[in-house]
Order: sequence, then structure tokens, then C-alpha cells
Amino acid sequence: MAYTIVVEVDEEFVAGVDVDAIEAAAAAVLRAEGMDDGDLAVFITSDEEVRALNLEWRGIDAPTDVLSFATHDTTEYQEVIRNAPPDLQALFARALGDVLIAYPYAERQATRFGNSTANELLLLTVHGVLHLLGYDHATPEDEAAMWQRQEEILAAYGVTGLSLRRYEEE
Repeated sequence: MAYTIVVEVDEEFVAGVDVDAIEAAAAAVLRAEGMDDGDLAVFITSDEEVRALNLEWRGIDAPTDVLSFATHDTTEYQEVIRNAPPDLQALFARALGDVLIAYPYAERQATRFGNSTANELLLLTVHGVLHLLGYDHATPEDEAAMWQRQEEILAAYGVTGLSLRRYEEE
């Protein structure tokens, strides 16, 4: 299996992030989903950065915990792949997308629900990568499948009891 997973952390949050754990969590999702290869990036950044992207791409002027931008979901990216030389088409096809996590938001969420920030970041990484692979929670059926899958993947780490279902109560 050949994954390229880049984890970038804003300087102000470096001390609170285990980059190796984030990378391993992303790779665990790819393995669990039968992906032989793929490239993705995880960015740990500020509430302000995520808020700006949330407004630009989703029309919501508020921070959120995690955003995922799947490359295969964009017409522009598909056009680039189609028009690329054959040797680059395979390289471009490996690109899965980007996951952005708002560290302060994740930290507040962890405190609110009695979790460690480290486990919250693992949950959000798994959740974000599942979105890159086509999982969604737009319908109750899709949500149940996605939540179950992320719980199975996290359990392999010994991380249990975390669930995004808790947000339904907010």
C-alpha cells in the first residue's frame, strides 16, 4: 500500500498535535476502506481559517470542527485529469483531497464532551477522510453507515465512546 499523507499544523498548535497519530488515523481509514494507494492532506488550523472556507464553500459564516474537500467531487479536477498527459493522469487520480480541522474548535468540543483533544483530533481525522471517500450523513441511513464505520476504525486504536452522534443533541 502506497499512501502519501501530509499533515500540516499551524505553528501555534504544533505542541498539541501528534502528527504521527493523525497520519496513522488517515492511513487506517484508507486501509479499512480497501484503498491500495492515495494522496491526501490534513491541515490543523485556526477557527478563523475554517470559518472563511466554510463561508466560501458552504455559505455558512461560522467555524466548524472539520471540513473535507474531495478532489474527485469537482468538475474542474476531472477536467484536469482528462486533459493531462497519460503519465500524469495516474498521479492526479491518486489525489483524494484535503481535510481541514479547526484546532480550537476541536479543543472546545473535547472539553465539552469529556474527551482528550488528541482523541478528538483522531475522530475528526477519521470523519474527514471518510468524507473524502464518499461517506456522508445527509440521510439517516448514510449517517448510520458513516458513524458505524468511523467507530470501527477508531476502535482499532482503542478509542471508543467517541461518536459524532452526540452532536445531534446540540
